[in-house]
Amino acid sequence: MTPSLDTTAVTATSGSEDEASLNDAWLVERARHGDHAAFAVLVRRYERKLIRVLARLVRDPEHARDLAQETFWRVYSRLDRFDSGRRFGPWLFRVGVNLGLDQLRRNKSEPPPPASIDRSYDDGRAPFDPPDPDPRIQAELAQEVQFILAQMPVSYRTILVLRDLEGFSSSEVAAIVGRREATVRWRLSKAREKFRLIWERRQDAAQEAATDG
Repeated sequence: MTPSLDTTAVTATSGSEDEASLNDAWLVERARHGDHAAFAVLVRRYERKLIRVLARLVRDPEHARDLAQETFWRVYSRLDRFDSGRRFGPWLFRVGVNLGLDQLRRNKSEPPPPASIDRSYDDGRAPFDPPDPDPRIQAELAQEVQFILAQMPVSYRTILVLRDLEGFSSSEVAAIVGRREATVRWRLSKAREKFRLIWERRQDAAQEAATDG
């Protein structure tokens, strides 16, 4: 069982200073010297997004939380080996995504998908959100998106989750998945096209079924 990092009882490192103003590199350096409060700030900063990414990969919110805790524990235990010239966020997510992908390789059967789609493209256009605010339609669309993602190769799904659903930049995705940025852009283009084709095919099938009915 992965040891638990108790961060809920830790106070902010800098007292009255706003956590948002604390630099990741400074917090990592403090944590390296045994400042648990500094690492707690990093956990609070990245935990929700990490759980969301992992949930979209392994399609099990509870297991995603366990994987997130294991990710933070592994990162904490390896802080002395972290290259301070690199950014902490992409390194953290690379550890987490690798754990998630390892889990998928061990377990081919996946549970029903969660319904959580809430990111947008760089131009502000939501890639998968419908214009109708009805939460039932939102939930149905989210399930459809997750269903289609499940049909795609894991490498494509990972890129779409990180880039389109979570809004990481291409350079950040490259750092997380350990590929060149040009490779990420190429794979993203292929993944979007494959997603579009599956989406249109399913929409056409649903329209035909409705017409026949």
